[in-house]
Amino acid sequence: MSSPDASPFRPRAGQQWRERLIRAVLAACAAVSVLTTAAIVVVLLWESLLFFREVSPWEFLTGTRWAPKFQPQGFGVLPLVCGTLLIVVGSALVALPAGLVTGIYLSEYARPRTRAVLKPILEVLAGIPTVVYGYFALNFITPLIQKVLPADRFNAASAAVAVGIMILPMVASICDDAFQAVPNALRQGAYALGARRRQVVLQVVLPAALSGVIASYVLALSRAVGETMIVTLAAGAQPKLTLNPLEAIQTMTAYIVQVSLGDTPAGTVEYHTLYAVGLLLFLITFSLNVVAQRILRRYREVYE
Repeated sequence: MSSPDASPFRPRAGQQWRERLIRAVLAACAAVSVLTTAAIVVVLLWESLLFFREVSPWEFLTGTRWAPKFQPQGFGVLPLVCGTLLIVVGSALVALPAGLVTGIYLSEYARPRTRAVLKPILEVLAGIPTVVYGYFALNFITPLIQKVLPADRFNAASAAVAVGIMILPMVASICDDAFQAVPNALRQGAYALGARRRQVVLQVVLPAALSGVIASYVLALSRAVGETMIVTLAAGAQPKLTLNPLEAIQTMTAYIVQVSLGDTPAGTVEYHTLYAVGLLLFLITFSLNVVAQRILRRYREVYE
């Protein structure tokens, strides 16, 4: 009888060494991502603490005037938050309905050849650099708006439309995947009861995939919150506490770009505002991503 050590299924010493090496490399890659995230959080917290030594968190979160470079200085972040909110709401009005309708069409109505053409087009839209969207908003969308409404050269509306076009492929793709994950037995059962296609889509498929649709919305909105180049080029650099989308505004990301240009001396209160605003932006996007991941997890548990 042959000994257990001579089994053909037992890995050789060289194979064991290679497997251990691959495992170590993969673990190192995972550790790099974790350590990078931890380092970013530590830097944000440390620099933000230096800022909050000079400015109270209450003033920062509730103040209505943002003017770190002027006298008297104002460190109320609400104008930047309001500008970011205008962009997010405006882009949601553009992308969420259009993305949902596009996902329904691709999943339930489009023929295979049509789907094979439209899917790559959506992927191309998702791959366009955001700076291109910014110049598109400034040179094309803004003149169109100015022909109809008395909008400023830099305004929140044109930036919101461009951001909505940018996040539309994300919404459409995730909605399409959510609809494709709905079992065909639900569709066939509805058709057997005499339902029409519109009724099947709206009353069977859409409710069954609602968790995936909501997750696509949350992920797209978190992407809109963190958008930088479009709002920097098209929305302006005037921190205003306004709800008028036709005026120039400034978002949190646009302010971070402005401070990052190098004109602000390091170590000053104005310089530390960069990290305080970045920390607030990080908390907002992190919260949205956590919500989206929980919805996606629940969505997977239902259909697995």
